[in-house]
Amino acid sequence: MDSLNIRTHRCGEIRKEHVGQTVTLHGWVHNCRDKSQVIFVVLRDRSGIVQATIDETCAQELLLKARSLRLEYTVQIQGVVRARDGVAINKDMDTGEIEILTSSLQILSTTKALPFNIGDKGPEVSQEVRLKYRYLDLRQPTLQRTMRLRHKAALATRTHMDSLGFFEIETPILNRSTPEGARDYIVPSRIHPGKWFALPQSPQIFKQILMVGGMDRYFQICKCFRDEDLRADRQPEFTQIDVELSFTTQDQVIDIANSLIRHVWKSVIDVEVGEIPTITYSEAIERFGVDNPDLRFGMELFDFKAENTEFPFLKAAFERGEIARGIVVKGGGALSNKVIDKNFIPFVRSYKLGGLLWGKYTDKGWVKALSKIEPEILSQIPNVEEGDLVLIGSGPAQHVNTGIGRLRAHVAKTMDIIPKDTYAFCWVTDFPAFEWDEESERFVSVHHPFTKPIDEHIPLMGTDRMGEVLSDAYDIVCNGYEIGGGSIRIHDYELQKKVFTALGLSEEDARDKFGFLLDALQYGAPPHGGLAMGFDRWIMILAGTENIRDVIAFPKTTKAQDLMAESPNTVEDSQLEELYVRNTNDEDSDSDSDS
Repeated sequence: MDSLNIRTHRCGEIRKEHVGQTVTLHGWVHNCRDKSQVIFVVLRDRSGIVQATIDETCAQELLLKARSLRLEYTVQIQGVVRARDGVAINKDMDTGEIEILTSSLQILSTTKALPFNIGDKGPEVSQEVRLKYRYLDLRQPTLQRTMRLRHKAALATRTHMDSLGFFEIETPILNRSTPEGARDYIVPSRIHPGKWFALPQSPQIFKQILMVGGMDRYFQICKCFRDEDLRADRQPEFTQIDVELSFTTQDQVIDIANSLIRHVWKSVIDVEVGEIPTITYSEAIERFGVDNPDLRFGMELFDFKAENTEFPFLKAAFERGEIARGIVVKGGGALSNKVIDKNFIPFVRSYKLGGLLWGKYTDKGWVKALSKIEPEILSQIPNVEEGDLVLIGSGPAQHVNTGIGRLRAHVAKTMDIIPKDTYAFCWVTDFPAFEWDEESERFVSVHHPFTKPIDEHIPLMGTDRMGEVLSDAYDIVCNGYEIGGGSIRIHDYELQKKVFTALGLSEEDARDKFGFLLDALQYGAPPHGGLAMGFDRWIMILAGTENIRDVIAFPKTTKAQDLMAESPNTVEDSQLEELYVRNTNDEDSDSDSDS
């Protein structure tokens, strides 16, 4: 085999100013065209593509070798850069004004038959096939551009946080389990039989300990793990930008986060992010039904007060003490009845609404179900015009707000009315500190139990008005995605104990789960706060995709599997034995075993 020469350039970097230079390139065969007297080889690496030419002036051996090339062979090409003739210039290629007159060609490795093609359009195959052959899928130009974008965003984050005086400090991956949030991924300890580590759902407690330790300003781009049901924007392991600072206020944390967002958006995609508005949690629910509203379009919710109606669907709802809310869809009258019945109604049922009351406003007035409601009640629907569609849901307040709020976004996508290449940010503040959990029949923390309640509501904790307590918490939302959230933390030992008690944790339980934090709070803990921002979601938005798997090099499926590495996998019995663990799965265990 011929020796490998160090490359002089990347494929996508060569331009007219390199004409006359001898270059050495490495990459994959992206395309190959044999025109009898001349062979064109398009070579690709992560920087882009360039055309190499082998013609009759080249040695016969070189022509024969070029004719043996197949797509995705790995090759080394040496040659002289020359300008293309005017008619041969390809304006669709960054390197379209030049080509490489090849003098040497080496085949570095060959390939088996490809399961799919590599190209700008992406493979026309299932997500499962792409994930199984992720090493091929990563060659896709779109994925390579996304990985470059991800790198730039991480670099911009580190540069900016350093400029603000933050230290990047690593926190432990092997941690203790604190089963208060999502399910932990747990790791058995060989040295301490019967005891377990947990992979961190976040570095929350450790970053607070860093503040007690006088680190003042901390950040970290870190891996977190949650064993929860997956969806398009969630993964069992994910990356977040974790931030904490001492002697701070909510306003300062928000200002720092805003400056980071502006820096990253400008550095990575050259977009100027302007002023980011702030709305309260209650305002978000009132206007949009959800606490992560998409502000790129209107269609705000309205209250439909129909307590005096005789229309059965609504009358029964109001007699049960329920509410009704709706949206006015501008131009929605053009939608077919089939779309509404087969798309929108099943959608809201998935959010525990019984159905939708809907109608179109025409030149003859209301049609469909709304035409049967009293005119004086219909008159309260705001800003309705001819050609509009009105959708109304009824039920318990929480279900109605969530269902109609999600329907708002679903309708906007269906009608394709959401502006492209727009970034609508907002902060949501004044969250409830606690919410009632029907399953456990107790109050639980909306964020986490280390979030500081606002001062004037602290006396309400432990009373029948505990659900009214607001917290010093804040979320940042972009285009309907929660991309970060945080709070001012409890730095007072007595207040932290009081919160644990209000949540139904005994002093013994609190000490068992969070003893080292409680200890630290008794040694001069500074006021502190921070936030965590979902780095994968940032990249998803920056890259213009709606699936988080598109922005992670080695993602898991919605069943939390890695199809390429075939994980999770079984392990040898001997490995389990030295960990003092027994497999109780009937399918994998010997039913006659008494071990």
